[in-house]
Amino acid sequence: MILGVYWYFKFPENLYHFKFFSFMQGYGGHTDSLAELETKVQVDDIKNFLNRLEILKAKFPQTYLQLKINGNQVMITIGDDQLFDYYFQLAAEMEELLTDQNAVLLDEHIPFEVQYTKNYDPEREIFWTIEHRFIQMTGSDFRQNNAENFSIRIDCNLPLVCKKDCISDLAAICREENLSVFYYHDFDFNDQCNLMLFFTNGRQYKNQSIDVDVNSFGTKIRDLSQKYPFRFGHFGGMKYYPLNGPHIELMVDEDYIIKKK
Repeated sequence: MILGVYWYFKFPENLYHFKFFSFMQGYGGHTDSLAELETKVQVDDIKNFLNRLEILKAKFPQTYLQLKINGNQVMITIGDDQLFDYYFQLAAEMEELLTDQNAVLLDEHIPFEVQYTKNYDPEREIFWTIEHRFIQMTGSDFRQNNAENFSIRIDCNLPLVCKKDCISDLAAICREENLSVFYYHDFDFNDQCNLMLFFTNGRQYKNQSIDVDVNSFGTKIRDLSQKYPFRFGHFGGMKYYPLNGPHIELMVDEDYIIKKK
Protein backbone atom coordinates (compact mmCIF):
# COMPACT_ATOMS: atom_id res chain seq x y z
CA MET A 1 0.00 0.00 0.00
CA ILE A 2 1.23 3.50 -0.84
CA LEU A 3 1.02 5.94 2.08
CA GLY A 4 2.03 9.56 2.14
CA VAL A 5 1.33 12.95 0.55
CA TYR A 6 -1.43 13.08 -2.08
CA TRP A 7 -4.02 15.39 -3.63
CA TYR A 8 -7.74 14.71 -4.04
CA PHE A 9 -9.91 17.75 -3.36
CA LYS A 10 -7.57 20.51 -4.57
CA PHE A 11 -4.77 21.01 -7.09
CA PRO A 12 -1.15 21.15 -5.78
CA GLU A 13 -0.72 24.87 -6.23
CA ASN A 14 2.83 26.19 -6.77
CA LEU A 15 4.15 22.70 -7.57
CA TYR A 16 2.82 21.91 -11.05
CA HIS A 17 1.72 24.07 -13.98
CA PHE A 18 -0.10 22.54 -16.93
CA LYS A 19 -0.97 23.92 -20.35
CA PHE A 20 -3.15 21.02 -21.48
CA PHE A 21 -4.35 19.19 -18.38
CA SER A 22 -7.09 20.38 -16.05
CA PHE A 23 -7.55 19.12 -12.49
CA MET A 24 -10.94 17.61 -11.70
CA GLN A 25 -11.35 17.32 -7.94
CA GLY A 26 -12.63 14.17 -6.31
CA TYR A 27 -15.93 14.09 -4.46
CA GLY A 28 -16.04 11.95 -1.35
CA GLY A 29 -19.02 10.61 0.52
CA HIS A 30 -21.70 8.68 -1.33
CA THR A 31 -20.43 9.66 -4.81
CA ASP A 32 -16.82 8.70 -3.99
CA SER A 33 -15.52 9.83 -7.38
CA LEU A 34 -11.89 9.81 -8.48
CA ALA A 35 -9.69 12.88 -8.64
CA GLU A 36 -8.59 13.30 -12.24
CA LEU A 37 -6.24 15.11 -14.58
CA GLU A 38 -7.95 15.43 -17.94
CA THR A 39 -7.37 16.93 -21.38
CA LYS A 40 -8.94 16.74 -24.84
CA VAL A 41 -6.55 17.37 -27.73
CA GLN A 42 -5.95 16.91 -31.43
CA VAL A 43 -2.56 15.67 -32.66
CA ASP A 44 -0.95 15.51 -36.11
CA ASP A 45 -0.24 11.77 -36.13
CA ILE A 46 -2.41 9.74 -33.77
CA LYS A 47 -0.58 6.45 -34.40
CA ASN A 48 2.82 7.94 -33.60
CA PHE A 49 1.40 9.70 -30.57
CA LEU A 50 -0.13 6.51 -29.16
CA ASN A 51 3.09 4.55 -29.68
CA ARG A 52 5.14 7.15 -27.84
CA LEU A 53 2.51 7.46 -25.13
CA GLU A 54 2.67 3.72 -24.41
CA ILE A 55 6.44 3.97 -23.97
CA LEU A 56 5.96 6.91 -21.60
CA LYS A 57 3.23 5.17 -19.59
CA ALA A 58 5.53 2.18 -19.00
CA LYS A 59 7.75 4.48 -16.90
CA PHE A 60 4.80 5.02 -14.54
CA PRO A 61 3.53 1.50 -13.79
CA GLN A 62 1.52 2.51 -10.70
CA THR A 63 -0.77 4.93 -12.54
CA TYR A 64 -4.15 4.51 -14.22
CA LEU A 65 -4.61 6.04 -17.68
CA GLN A 66 -7.64 6.10 -19.98
CA LEU A 67 -7.73 7.23 -23.61
CA LYS A 68 -10.90 7.93 -25.60
CA ILE A 69 -10.05 8.26 -29.28
CA ASN A 70 -11.83 9.72 -32.28
CA GLY A 71 -9.65 9.95 -35.39
CA ASN A 72 -6.71 12.17 -34.48
CA GLN A 73 -8.49 13.52 -31.42
CA VAL A 74 -7.98 11.99 -28.00
CA MET A 75 -9.38 12.57 -24.50
CA ILE A 76 -6.80 11.65 -21.85
CA THR A 77 -7.75 10.93 -18.24
CA ILE A 78 -5.38 10.17 -15.35
CA GLY A 79 -7.25 9.40 -12.14
CA ASP A 80 -7.28 7.68 -8.77
CA ASP A 81 -8.53 7.90 -5.19
CA GLN A 82 -5.27 9.62 -4.29
CA LEU A 83 -3.13 11.49 -6.79
CA PHE A 84 0.43 11.11 -5.53
CA ASP A 85 3.29 13.11 -7.04
CA TYR A 86 4.00 10.47 -9.67
CA TYR A 87 0.59 11.12 -11.26
CA PHE A 88 1.48 14.77 -11.76
CA GLN A 89 4.92 13.78 -13.03
CA LEU A 90 3.21 11.60 -15.65
CA ALA A 91 1.01 14.53 -16.70
CA ALA A 92 4.04 16.83 -16.90
CA GLU A 93 5.95 14.42 -19.16
CA MET A 94 2.81 13.87 -21.22
CA GLU A 95 2.57 17.63 -21.74
CA GLU A 96 6.07 17.60 -23.21
CA LEU A 97 4.98 14.84 -25.59
CA LEU A 98 1.86 16.77 -26.57
CA THR A 99 3.92 19.88 -27.30
CA ASP A 100 6.30 17.82 -29.44
CA GLN A 101 3.30 16.38 -31.30
CA ASN A 102 1.93 19.87 -32.09
CA ALA A 103 -1.18 19.11 -30.05
CA VAL A 104 -4.06 21.56 -30.09
CA LEU A 105 -6.27 21.86 -27.01
CA LEU A 106 -9.93 21.28 -27.91
CA ASP A 107 -12.90 23.09 -26.44
CA GLU A 108 -14.20 20.91 -23.61
CA HIS A 109 -17.80 21.86 -24.44
CA ILE A 110 -17.67 20.47 -27.99
CA PRO A 111 -19.26 16.98 -28.18
CA PHE A 112 -16.72 14.18 -28.50
CA GLU A 113 -17.73 10.99 -30.30
CA VAL A 114 -15.70 8.05 -29.00
CA GLN A 115 -14.63 5.53 -31.64
CA TYR A 116 -12.66 3.34 -29.24
CA THR A 117 -11.15 3.37 -25.75
CA LYS A 118 -7.78 2.24 -24.39
CA ASN A 119 -7.31 1.63 -20.66
CA TYR A 120 -3.94 1.21 -18.94
CA ASP A 121 -4.39 -0.22 -15.46
CA PRO A 122 -1.73 -0.01 -12.75
CA GLU A 123 0.70 -2.93 -12.76
CA ARG A 124 0.95 -5.24 -9.75
CA GLU A 125 -2.09 -3.66 -8.16
CA ILE A 126 -2.80 -5.35 -4.82
CA PHE A 127 -6.11 -5.25 -3.02
CA TRP A 128 -5.31 -4.95 0.65
CA THR A 129 -7.57 -6.48 3.28
CA ILE A 130 -6.39 -5.08 6.60
CA GLU A 131 -6.24 -7.95 9.08
CA HIS A 132 -5.84 -5.91 12.26
CA ARG A 133 -8.90 -4.15 13.61
CA PHE A 134 -6.86 -1.68 15.66
CA ILE A 135 -5.49 -0.11 12.44
CA GLN A 136 -7.37 2.89 11.05
CA MET A 137 -6.54 4.29 7.61
CA THR A 138 -7.01 8.03 7.68
CA GLY A 139 -6.59 11.13 5.54
CA SER A 140 -5.87 14.64 6.72
CA ASP A 141 -7.11 18.13 6.13
CA PHE A 142 -5.10 20.43 3.85
CA ARG A 143 -1.43 21.12 4.36
CA GLN A 144 1.14 23.01 2.25
CA ASN A 145 0.17 23.41 -1.43
CA ASN A 146 -3.24 21.83 -0.69
CA ALA A 147 -1.62 18.49 0.15
CA GLU A 148 -3.40 15.78 2.12
CA ASN A 149 -1.78 12.76 3.76
CA PHE A 150 -2.76 9.09 3.85
CA SER A 151 -1.72 7.51 7.15
CA ILE A 152 -2.09 4.63 9.56
CA ARG A 153 -3.60 5.68 12.89
CA ILE A 154 -3.54 3.58 16.06
CA ASP A 155 -5.14 4.59 19.37
CA CYS A 156 -3.81 2.96 22.54
CA ASN A 157 -3.09 3.46 26.23
CA LEU A 158 -0.35 2.14 28.50
CA PRO A 159 1.34 2.75 31.87
CA LEU A 160 3.36 5.96 31.83
CA VAL A 161 6.48 4.12 32.99
CA CYS A 162 6.54 2.17 29.69
CA LYS A 163 5.91 5.11 27.38
CA LYS A 164 9.48 6.09 26.46
CA ASP A 165 10.64 2.54 25.69
CA CYS A 166 7.49 1.74 23.75
CA ILE A 167 7.84 4.84 21.56
CA SER A 168 11.45 3.86 20.85
CA ASP A 169 10.38 0.36 19.80
CA LEU A 170 7.66 1.80 17.57
CA ALA A 171 10.22 3.94 15.78
CA ALA A 172 12.39 0.86 15.23
CA ILE A 173 9.42 -0.98 13.69
CA CYS A 174 8.83 1.96 11.35
CA ARG A 175 12.39 1.71 10.04
CA GLU A 176 11.90 -2.00 9.39
CA GLU A 177 8.56 -1.50 7.60
CA ASN A 178 9.36 1.32 5.13
CA LEU A 179 7.71 4.04 7.19
CA SER A 180 9.61 7.33 7.31
CA VAL A 181 7.09 9.35 9.34
CA PHE A 182 6.00 8.65 12.93
CA TYR A 183 4.45 11.22 15.23
CA TYR A 184 1.93 11.07 18.04
CA HIS A 185 -0.41 13.00 20.33
CA ASP A 186 -0.67 12.13 23.98
CA PHE A 187 -2.30 12.82 27.34
CA ASP A 188 -0.56 11.77 30.54
CA PHE A 189 -2.61 11.42 33.70
CA ASN A 190 -1.85 9.74 37.02
CA ASP A 191 0.29 6.74 36.02
CA GLN A 192 -1.39 6.22 32.61
CA CYS A 193 -1.00 7.61 29.12
CA ASN A 194 -3.36 7.80 26.15
CA LEU A 195 -1.69 7.84 22.73
CA MET A 196 -2.85 8.66 19.22
CA LEU A 197 -0.15 7.31 16.87
CA PHE A 198 0.32 8.23 13.20
CA PHE A 199 2.53 6.39 10.70
CA THR A 200 3.03 7.39 7.09
CA ASN A 201 5.51 8.54 4.44
CA GLY A 202 6.23 11.76 2.56
CA ARG A 203 5.85 12.68 -1.09
CA GLN A 204 5.80 9.76 -3.53
CA TYR A 205 7.72 10.22 -6.78
CA LYS A 206 8.09 8.14 -9.94
CA ASN A 207 11.42 6.58 -8.93
CA GLN A 208 11.04 6.87 -5.17
CA SER A 209 7.59 5.54 -4.25
CA ILE A 210 7.52 3.39 -1.12
CA ASP A 211 5.27 0.37 -0.69
CA VAL A 212 4.16 -0.52 2.85
CA ASP A 213 2.90 -3.94 3.90
CA VAL A 214 0.25 -2.76 6.36
CA ASN A 215 -0.44 -6.25 7.69
CA SER A 216 3.23 -6.97 8.37
CA PHE A 217 3.42 -3.66 10.24
CA GLY A 218 0.24 -4.51 12.17
CA THR A 219 1.58 -7.91 13.18
CA LYS A 220 4.65 -6.27 14.71
CA ILE A 221 2.44 -3.82 16.60
CA ARG A 222 0.39 -6.76 17.86
CA ASP A 223 3.60 -8.47 19.01
CA LEU A 224 4.66 -5.27 20.75
CA SER A 225 1.41 -5.32 22.72
CA GLN A 226 2.66 -8.58 24.27
CA LYS A 227 5.88 -6.90 25.37
CA TYR A 228 4.22 -3.91 27.02
CA PRO A 229 0.95 -3.78 29.00
CA PHE A 230 -0.76 -1.51 26.54
CA ARG A 231 -4.31 -1.77 25.27
CA PHE A 232 -5.85 -0.55 22.05
CA GLY A 233 -8.23 2.36 22.41
CA HIS A 234 -8.18 5.18 24.95
CA PHE A 235 -8.66 5.02 28.71
CA GLY A 236 -11.10 7.29 30.55
CA GLY A 237 -13.40 9.96 29.15
CA MET A 238 -12.99 12.87 26.77
CA LYS A 239 -11.04 14.92 29.31
CA TYR A 240 -8.17 12.44 28.83
CA TYR A 241 -8.29 12.55 25.01
CA PRO A 242 -4.73 12.77 23.60
CA LEU A 243 -4.55 16.27 22.14
CA ASN A 244 -1.06 17.24 23.28
CA GLY A 245 1.48 17.34 20.46
CA PRO A 246 2.29 16.47 17.83
CA HIS A 247 5.50 14.88 19.11
CA ILE A 248 7.69 13.94 16.16
CA GLU A 249 9.85 10.82 16.18
CA LEU A 250 10.50 10.34 12.44
CA MET A 251 9.77 12.92 9.74
CA VAL A 252 10.23 13.84 6.09
CA ASP A 253 8.39 16.55 4.12
CA GLU A 254 7.16 18.02 7.38
CA ASP A 255 5.30 21.00 5.89
CA TYR A 256 3.14 18.60 3.88
CA ILE A 257 2.29 16.44 6.90
CA ILE A 258 2.19 18.52 10.08
CA LYS A 259 -0.18 21.46 10.34
CA LYS A 260 1.54 24.52 11.70
CA LYS A 261 -0.15 26.26 14.61
